[in-house]
Amino acid sequence: MNVDGVVIGGDAPVVVQSMTNTDTADVQSTFDQVRLLADAGSELVRVTVNNDEAAQALPEIVSRLRAHGYTTPIVGDFHYNGHLLLTRHPEAARALAKLRINPGNVGTKHRDANFTKIIEVALEYDKPIRIGVNWGSLDQRLLTELMDENAARDEPLEAQAVLHEALVESALRSASLAEELGMANDRIVISTKVSSVRELHQVYRMLAERCTYPLHLGLTEAGLGAKGIVATTAGLAPLLLDGIGDTIRVSLTPKPGGDRAEEVRVAQQVLQSLGIRHFEPQVTSCPGCGRTTSTFFQEMAEDITGYIREMMPEWRASYPGVEEMDVAVMGCVVNGPGESKHANIGISLPGTFEEPKAPVYVDGEHTVTLKGEGLVDEFKTILDDYVRRTYGAKEPAGAAAE
Repeated sequence: MNVDGVVIGGDAPVVVQSMTNTDTADVQSTFDQVRLLADAGSELVRVTVNNDEAAQALPEIVSRLRAHGYTTPIVGDFHYNGHLLLTRHPEAARALAKLRINPGNVGTKHRDANFTKIIEVALEYDKPIRIGVNWGSLDQRLLTELMDENAARDEPLEAQAVLHEALVESALRSASLAEELGMANDRIVISTKVSSVRELHQVYRMLAERCTYPLHLGLTEAGLGAKGIVATTAGLAPLLLDGIGDTIRVSLTPKPGGDRAEEVRVAQQVLQSLGIRHFEPQVTSCPGCGRTTSTFFQEMAEDITGYIREMMPEWRASYPGVEEMDVAVMGCVVNGPGESKHANIGISLPGTFEEPKAPVYVDGEHTVTLKGEGLVDEFKTILDDYVRRTYGAKEPAGAAAE
């Protein structure tokens, strides 16, 4: 599936998606947040389309993004009244790259008819769809049907197993209806979001066994801070390692005024830690012990890590492949030199009470030992030189062959 230049499914790499939390009707704030998420590396951005004002704002938001050089596809998230909004505002349908539909809340009395109308709009404007089932808004009609069937069994399944089946069936029945209406199989993405890690594994494994649609992974309402990050990683990693998942989203509860780009960075780090994709150099660093409690080591380690992140926009543009670089910033004589040898480039900074010198290793070889107060700046110079020498000769991705 090709969504405005982003390929999903098959052998394509797993794609990082994010979602705005602005009022979509506020063009400027939504435009600003999409830019922030895109700059952080989000390859798809989903926005809420919940009323006429939001639908009317979409063309202007997308137009501004394109005028500023952003090609990030925008996905519209529709609930309850999507069939009405898309009918009243065809320009919104044209502006969006994909339509997300939750079959549990496309309407109550006329659910199938409303779903059909959204599919007809998607077909008219050649838009792919994501059928996003969520256990917090599951089709109660379908759940009741399956519960009744289960009650009639000689050996009924546990209620939780029926819930899993309802999630999967809701997605697959909706996808089947979309295909009956003319939607191509490869224009449909499916997701079944839950907030339990174990149940996320169970439901997506059921889906992967029963369909070939691209799958969007995410632990919904993952939570705040460390809990949300750990739960999300625990939920996504086993599935991704088994080849399940084509797009992912990290859904963290934001702190007031918090960094919206954190969700994107966590998603990238999950993929990079699993060796699925590379986004920026990985920094190995001491977690801290009695040897590394000196403020010198802590400040220097943060300085070097911050410098790498600061340089990445320039490095990424000029030195393709640099995102695969491993850097070790260690702080003791026990593991420091060994870890530095395993990295592409590493420095073993002095720990508490240790002599103020820092051996540097490049591609496994000890090249120099830095000393004195300026050793971190010297290491930055060595790092810059390594990036230029190692990655500068490579032709940028997408460059035309001569």
